Amino acid sequence: MGPISVRFGKRQCFVGALVLGDEVLLGAVPMEDMDLVLNPARQEVTVNPASPNIPHSRVKKAA
Repeated sequence: MGPISVRFGKRQCFVGALVLGDEVLLGAVPMEDMDLVLNPARQEVTVNPASPNIPHSRVKKAA
């Protein structure tokens, strides 16, 4: 099902979804799209402190 809009703070991305019961899981792809990071010590998700205003990611150059 989808696309669905996922928002975290001021960030947003569109993803597909697989519905299994009533539990929601956020996968790696939307987290990377929004440039979010996990903080296991505090058990929280936050925006990447290296890019607090605009999400960015590195792209590998094809060989």
